[in-house]
Amino acid sequence: MTNPTEDLQRVPLFADLNGRQLKKLAAQLRERRFPAGASVVQEGTMSGVGFFVITEGEAVVSVGGKEVTTLSVGDHFGELALVTEAERTATVTASTPLRCFEIPFWDFRDFALANADVTWKLLQHVVSVLQPDR
Repeated sequence: MTNPTEDLQRVPLFADLNGRQLKKLAAQLRERRFPAGASVVQEGTMSGVGFFVITEGEAVVSVGGKEVTTLSVGDHFGELALVTEAERTATVTASTPLRCFEIPFWDFRDFALANADVTWKLLQHVVSVLQPDR
């Protein structure tokens, strides 16, 4: 198994954090494993308010039953649920055995408020998700 701090450092959203910040964030993570074919989150449901970072495997993102992208190691999802605390806007399904780290909304919110660089990167990412044509 890899080191959570090293896994986080490979995620562009967290790449600029220092060692202390990475360790603090890593301490709040929970490892989750999903077999191929399992839904991690379901569109239109309140399937938790967690933010996920993929550390092994691949997953498919579907909206309205249509596949829109594939996620792999270093990718993350659940950021819209972190910001809105609303229903999931997509379904994420493991296409291979999947290992993720999950952080609950309230823990991530506290971390983001204390680390403006992460908040700014997250904001930029959310805008790119909501306005893909720009």
